[in-house]
Amino acid sequence: MDKITGKTQYLLGIQHVLAMFGATVLVPFLTGLNPLIALFAAGCGTLIFHQVTNKIVPVFLGSSFAFIGAIGLVLKQEGLAEVKAGIIGAGLVYVIMSFVIKKFGVKVVQSYFPPIVIGPTIMVIGLRLSPVALEMVGYNDGAFDNSSLIIALVVITTMVISSMVQHSFFRMMPILISVVVGYITAAFMGLVDFTAVKEAHWFGFSGEVVDQVLTIPHFTTSGFFAIAPIALVVFIEHIGDITTNGAVVGKNFLKKPGIHKTMLGDGLATIFAGLIGGPANTTYGENTGVLAVTKVYDPSVIRIAAVFAILLSLIGKVGAILQTIPVPVMGGISIILFGMIAAVGVRTLISAKLDFNHSRNLIIAALIFVLGIGIKEVAVYNSITVSGLTIAALVGVVLNKVLPKDI
Repeated sequence: MDKITGKTQYLLGIQHVLAMFGATVLVPFLTGLNPLIALFAAGCGTLIFHQVTNKIVPVFLGSSFAFIGAIGLVLKQEGLAEVKAGIIGAGLVYVIMSFVIKKFGVKVVQSYFPPIVIGPTIMVIGLRLSPVALEMVGYNDGAFDNSSLIIALVVITTMVISSMVQHSFFRMMPILISVVVGYITAAFMGLVDFTAVKEAHWFGFSGEVVDQVLTIPHFTTSGFFAIAPIALVVFIEHIGDITTNGAVVGKNFLKKPGIHKTMLGDGLATIFAGLIGGPANTTYGENTGVLAVTKVYDPSVIRIAAVFAILLSLIGKVGAILQTIPVPVMGGISIILFGMIAAVGVRTLISAKLDFNHSRNLIIAALIFVLGIGIKEVAVYNSITVSGLTIAALVGVVLNKVLPKDI
């Protein structure tokens, strides 16, 4: 489904905000940065990305989890000014990579990421996120929290029913409808704390937030090199996310507008985030999951979501209401969204008609699965880590190049 007009666009935009909100504000909570600035940076960064990519890629940019350890460490040991410089440096790495890709061409890039590498990698992205979704619905030590499980089941059931109803409104808005129903259910169960809504300002950044935005970045060797090089690791995840997005939409975004432009957009968005004190940006699988559910691929809907994110960062009361959404509600949504990302990986393998009677394909897929799912992260230097997903993708790329085609 392509163009959607009228009020439906705004409702679809709200769905995308709900999908990205939890993860985007969680990163600053974990690192010590400001959630409102992160939300503002995500909205502005998404608009920057769309402008650079000719407004044809339906991607939302949010806070990147890859930088959590490094940002937290630099913020604690050196300060916000040094964190800003490091994040700006990460954005510059993205920009440099975009020019390298443009020089050597998309076909060269694609030769390193064929379906036998991309399909399993996409599946790993979804499967790695599955424990997070289950934890959000109260699963811990082999048991579920009863209240959380009830709310999650209500959300999941509502989404399934909404997706099955013939009326187009319900089929396009299953996530929004499910969140509303889940929220009301949680409120009746006494699990919604409205304290944050009562205490929040109506409009504008507080003086403390303004001071953080206006802090001048300060370059130090330790701060810069603790944060900036992580962009080299996230590069592979970026290609995977853009490929996943294209697989859902049914278009080859590596070719048009080109992975060099998506990298450039991500880089400029991250530089902007660094300037105002937000975390580094990255493309969000949560929103790709929303595309898979709604089958509405109009990029203008994502831009509407970006504007909503900016407004929410400025309207304290509304932002506070979103913060009161219980974790099990978002957990129920995440179970389906993360599962759909994994399913897109399966579809990629099926569409490519890969023959798994060949040992070559079995070996590549097997190692990507085991390394990608089994390894959480590996320490490289101090707080800098490499995710299992990145290791798995690198192994897949290398094996695809070195293993004979006829085994």
